[in-house]
Parts: sequence; structure tokens; C-alpha cells
Amino acid sequence: MPRYCFCLQVKPDRMAEYARRHRAVWPEMRQALHDTGWRNYSLFLREDGLLIGYVEADDLDAAQAAMAKTEVNARWQAEMAEFFTGLDGGPPDEGFQLLHEVFHLEPPTVAEGQ
Repeated sequence: MPRYCFCLQVKPDRMAEYARRHRAVWPEMRQALHDTGWRNYSLFLREDGLLIGYVEADDLDAAQAAMAKTEVNARWQAEMAEFFTGLDGGPPDEGFQLLHEVFHLEPPTVAEGQ
């Protein structure tokens, strides 16, 4: 399954609240992500507010487009927008910068492990 990594910048003075909100993501938001093809989704937050996201999806563009059609995503993105810098008025899920994968360690095959 394709892997995607992205980054955004959380306002340093909003980091604690951002983390708190993500400890209680709405069940309907979790379900919508699952239903639209987001898999193995993680967010990591650095001390200076750099947010790194990782997600697996068959097609990230299709997964994003499907989420954009949900009412719960519109509500979540509206609430989350205030936490970020550099979005120019857009929602966070449309403003992240994708990172290019340069290395991935695959599990060894049986022949390699012998």
C-alpha cells in the first residue's frame, strides 16, 4: 500500500490544545477516515510545532476527495484551522506539504534471512 508523509506548522502557543483535541478525535471523524481509505494514520508533533503526518492509502487524492464530501470533515477542518500557520485561509487537510520518500526498509525475505 502506498505510504504518504506530510508536514504542517502548528502555532507554538496552540500545541497543547492541538494535542489535547487529538486525544479525543470524534468517533464519527475516525469512522469517516476509515471509510474513505485512510489507513495506519499517525501524527507527530515536534517541540517547535512542526507536525508530521503519516498515512497509508491506495490513492491519497481519492481519500482526500472522499473526506472532503463528508460533513464531519468540514466541521473538523473548520475547528482545526485556527491551530496552523501558512494555510492562507484554506483547510488544513488541503494545506499540507507532501514529503518525498527517499528510503524505506522492507522486511527481509526468507532467502535474505538465511
